[in-house]
Amino acid sequence: MIRHGSAAATDSIQRAVELRLVALPGIPLVHEGDDLASLILGALADCGEVLRSGDVLVIAQKVISKIEGRVRRLSAIVPSPAAIALADKTKKDPRLAELMLEESSNVLRHGHEVIVVEHRLGFVMANAGIDQSNVEQDSYNDTVLLLPRDPDASCARLRAQLQEKIRVDVGIIINDSHGRAWRNGTVGVALGAAGLPALLDLRGTTDLYNRKLRTTEIGLADEIAAAASLLMGQANEGRPVILVRGVPYPRREGNAQELVRSRELDLFR
Repeated sequence: MIRHGSAAATDSIQRAVELRLVALPGIPLVHEGDDLASLILGALADCGEVLRSGDVLVIAQKVISKIEGRVRRLSAIVPSPAAIALADKTKKDPRLAELMLEESSNVLRHGHEVIVVEHRLGFVMANAGIDQSNVEQDSYNDTVLLLPRDPDASCARLRAQLQEKIRVDVGIIINDSHGRAWRNGTVGVALGAAGLPALLDLRGTTDLYNRKLRTTEIGLADEIAAAASLLMGQANEGRPVILVRGVPYPRREGNAQELVRSRELDLFR
């Protein structure tokens, strides 16, 4: 006979919970000014899906950056003396180093071909999130993509556009790939969020044995972003929009700034 510690434990084991993720097909390569809400609704129709209130849409960061015109040409960048010095230490292109300085509030660490910064959005990341992969290039091959200016605002706009078009209330997450301290490999994280808690506070709730949780906070938007990354891919998959259905937590208004740890609580800065 298997004995469970409490009725709550028994109930938890007996309940079936499902999380469903669907990579929407047919999202084209986007350009500045494109109507992303209409592109998403068209892709949903093509695969027979109907958006429901409570669903979450996870959007690749590069889609948002391209639509918002966050494209820069290195040939138009004049590096400052500080950028030239940083590039010399890290073997980076001085023009890239200049953009990284412009996009950041502080350089935290640097080494061979890596510059770790505190981005102006508050996130600690490598190379200020500036990237050339999956960015259309011309013969000069010097086009780079910056992060959105305000990812939370981008999420809120898309959410409002969808709500206006089809009268459903969904959550929106902008997903980007980040490295992690102490561990190799990148995972999806939430750069922006709207319509759901990015940080879920479970303090005061109880565990299976009725013990009150004292410190537990869940990076909910990051967990959803990481799950969506499994379908979104990192190379030439062409699946930049993921429908997530069945997130087993209550909704509230939220944004990705909830995930930024304050400097006072950051033991590594």
